[in-house]
Amino acid sequence: MIRVLIADDQPLVRRGLALILAPEPDVEVVGEAENGAEAVDLAVRLEPDVVVMDIRMPVLDGVQATERLAAARPGSRVLALSTFDMDEYVVAALRAGAYGFLPKDVSPEELIAAVRTVHAGEAVVAPRLLTRLISTYVRAPSREPRPVPDAPTGLTPRELEIWRLLARGLDNAAVAAELDISVSTVKNHITGIFTKLGVRDRAQAVIAAYESGLVEADRRPT
Repeated sequence: MIRVLIADDQPLVRRGLALILAPEPDVEVVGEAENGAEAVDLAVRLEPDVVVMDIRMPVLDGVQATERLAAARPGSRVLALSTFDMDEYVVAALRAGAYGFLPKDVSPEELIAAVRTVHAGEAVVAPRLLTRLISTYVRAPSREPRPVPDAPTGLTPRELEIWRLLARGLDNAAVAAELDISVSTVKNHITGIFTKLGVRDRAQAVIAAYESGLVEADRRPT
């Protein structure tokens, strides 16, 4: 069973999310929270596998609650939801430790699939958000790039190469073909990259690549 905690300041939204998730045979809704502070407290006490977390909440917002949860209860993986799918919310949630970010207008089927994916330890970001997020970095005004952090992370030349390809949007199979190595080898390298960068998933790795200056922004006109 996937134990789910729902955190949203609107009772109607909480009830709607519960009605979507509860009928699933592999999902159990173990609790509901009306703000971020309560979400953290309940997560520590109830030990859910997944916390469906609204970003905009009183007392403690979803980003701060996610950050506290990542430290206090790392076994509870956060799936962030928001009516406002602005880029800064996506970035803030992922940096805080969320495993996924979805707008609230997703279908019930997409929400259920995302809960299962996050529970499995994989990242979920709505395609329109991830595409726009990457586009924002790629088309950003020119700025002085920061040096790639080689000493703190200890990335090998091969890992840097794979990280760069990931940031360009290549999947594991495409990376393997580009470097003439096996997909399993790529997966092993990616695990090492995530560990050394201190990121949880591809979305965070992409953000880190653009921010570090590893990947140069594409200046093509929009």
